[in-house]
Amino acid sequence: MSQILMAIAAIFGGLAVAGGAFASHALKAQLSERALDIFETGIKYQMYHALALLLVSLLLTRATTGQGLLNATGILFIVGVVIFSGSLYALSLTGIKWLGAITPLGGVALIMGWVVLVIAASKVSFTGNS
Repeated sequence: MSQILMAIAAIFGGLAVAGGAFASHALKAQLSERALDIFETGIKYQMYHALALLLVSLLLTRATTGQGLLNATGILFIVGVVIFSGSLYALSLTGIKWLGAITPLGGVALIMGWVVLVIAASKVSFTGNS
């Protein structure tokens, strides 16, 4: 699972960089300032959680117990990014307002990922620990 999470983290990170460049160059002239801000918020949260997902994947390589909690954290981060950032991208590019109603569901998944990571901090053992 750690390799899958690492690959997804790399994909999210790469797409965030590409999306940021796309926003600064191609979208700047096409979108309103508000729509561009919304798109950039999606980019920021995607990159933050790409890095968090990378950390989770690395923790999994050293964990001897509690891997299920780390896996759950990773899954919640993935679902959260797809829903949170994805809905912001769609909202900014289409202007369809009801897409903004989906965004909080992604936010809840991201928050739950962090909550599960806090729980994992007290449950996970790592190689080399006594």
